[in-house]
Amino acid sequence: MTKVFSSPTALAAAAGTHVGVGEWLSVDQSRIDRFADATGDYQWIHVDPERAASGPFGATIAHGYLTLSLLPALVKEVYRTEGVTVAVNYGLNKVRFINPVRVGSKVRASVDLVSAEPVPGGYQVVSRVTVEIDGAEKPACVAETVARISG
Repeated sequence: MTKVFSSPTALAAAAGTHVGVGEWLSVDQSRIDRFADATGDYQWIHVDPERAASGPFGATIAHGYLTLSLLPALVKEVYRTEGVTVAVNYGLNKVRFINPVRVGSKVRASVDLVSAEPVPGGYQVVSRVTVEIDGAEKPACVAETVARISG
């Protein structure tokens, strides 16, 4: 169930806590191919199922940046904040791609609010997002995201 914060101030008050875990999202070959089309990254480990079957992962894998680009969709399954007038990505402090996402896998986000500091007009929110892979011991990705929100 998606956690709802009543305001940016309520979100800021939750800094230092684990917010929750989202729903699973399937990563199929169509999604991988569309990402390749959008980015021009047609490396065979992503888009050639026949060749990838005999490659190091036994199947095609999602681009690391595809996994990263899924963060907004994955995080919205964990929480949302009411009363936000503007929310922008401010950057990333650290990103690690730990485990490849094989085609057909399901991923989800686990979110910890690291900090929420006041800035002019709102808050700068730092979150640690762990992208888990269904059935895998290690996560696909751990990213420390930075967003600016105003209410």
